[in-house]
Amino acid sequence: MQKKISYKKKTITKREQTVSMTIKIQPFRSKLIPFLLFFLICLALPGSLFCEEAGIGNEFDKLIQKLVDDGFDREKIEQIFRSKEISFTPETVSLFFIHSESSLDYDQFTSPKAIESALKYLDDNKDILDKAEETFSVDKTVITAILLVETRLGSYLGTKTVINTLSTMAALSDETLREKIWNSIPDEKKPAKEAFIKKAQDKTNWGYNELKALLQYAEKEGVAPESIKGSYAGALGVSQFMPSNALRLAKDGNNDGKIDLFNHADAIFSVANYLKYHGWQSGITRQRQHEILFLYNHSNYYVDTLLKISDKLKG
Repeated sequence: MQKKISYKKKTITKREQTVSMTIKIQPFRSKLIPFLLFFLICLALPGSLFCEEAGIGNEFDKLIQKLVDDGFDREKIEQIFRSKEISFTPETVSLFFIHSESSLDYDQFTSPKAIESALKYLDDNKDILDKAEETFSVDKTVITAILLVETRLGSYLGTKTVINTLSTMAALSDETLREKIWNSIPDEKKPAKEAFIKKAQDKTNWGYNELKALLQYAEKEGVAPESIKGSYAGALGVSQFMPSNALRLAKDGNNDGKIDLFNHADAIFSVANYLKYHGWQSGITRQRQHEILFLYNHSNYYVDTLLKISDKLKG
């Protein structure tokens, strides 16, 4: 009898513990389920306003607000940044911090094969190059040399989404986002942390100004900014103009009422206008030519290569 009573007491105690645990779990479960539903909705609709307003996964929130504060239309800007093509791209922007101009092989562009392709380009585009030379007083061989080195005469235009590069760079004023860039640089290529931070701080204002120019250029020409591809540095078109130059100095070479730097006629006229704007004119000295071309790319190696190509094309 004693054993039986003891057994029943033990059974009741376990049941009570189970009931007590169930009572404690229920409030937690009631809180967890709505949170899980909320999270699953955001995963299913990553571009929705619902998730954006919740602040989930949008590194560009502060950037969007800054653009609006600077006069851009909020609805248009938010619509652009909701595009699935737009994202924070540390793997691209990290190249800014490991790129070395001295490591580039510019000599490849003075090889017989490269010069032969440039001569063919001169012949194929004779009319527009002659017109550019006459209109802007810029040597057509120099224009061709720039296009050869920049994009191999339009055959390599870059594959990076320009707005991603510039938006990511513009967002580097945020310390958390800057750290993401730092972490994306391979350890063996990391610069000194202090040098990285200084360059990031310098580049973020540059990136923001180029981003604004890109948005203005895209609206002016009626193109979706997320559709524009270019180099890791944000340069675009056959001429590899940065957006600020595309906005200020690009020209319509084929008279179709648009400026499309992926069109050869427009790219040729734009390069000629750029050089003229910076002081190029017929008969200027070799030293002055060097100074102007240096503005296109701040590398003496680059400029010397352009002038060598031009000399070879002149025969």
